[in-house]
Amino acid sequence: MSDEDIRNGKADGDESGHDAELAERLRHLEEKLAKGGDGVATGFGGAERSQPSAIGQAFRLSSELVAGVAVGFAMGWGIDKSFDTSPWGMIVFLFLGFAAGVLNLLRATGQAGGGAARPDPDNEG
Repeated sequence: MSDEDIRNGKADGDESGHDAELAERLRHLEEKLAKGGDGVATGFGGAERSQPSAIGQAFRLSSELVAGVAVGFAMGWGIDKSFDTSPWGMIVFLFLGFAAGVLNLLRATGQAGGGAARPDPDNEG
């Protein structure tokens, strides 16, 4: 046995154990790749995506609320200018926009239904 074999961890009769270890690691890697890794994105066109980050989700939820309030305010302002009902149109539509924004928040977080009733998979018929 040469010094190079000792440095590489090879000993007499140790090659079969080393090959078995490499085969096991290769099998484990292939299983991991078949499952898509650790649940991260598989690329730009990959089918599997990771969960959104907390800050990304916070920005989405805050923009849902701000958009509802802004649209309500704009509609109220437009109605006030068109029908000369200042400030009542803006007040009413501002509250409606706030309600719509909160409803969008609840829908985005999954705490409110999305509209149409979903069929019950247990009750076929």
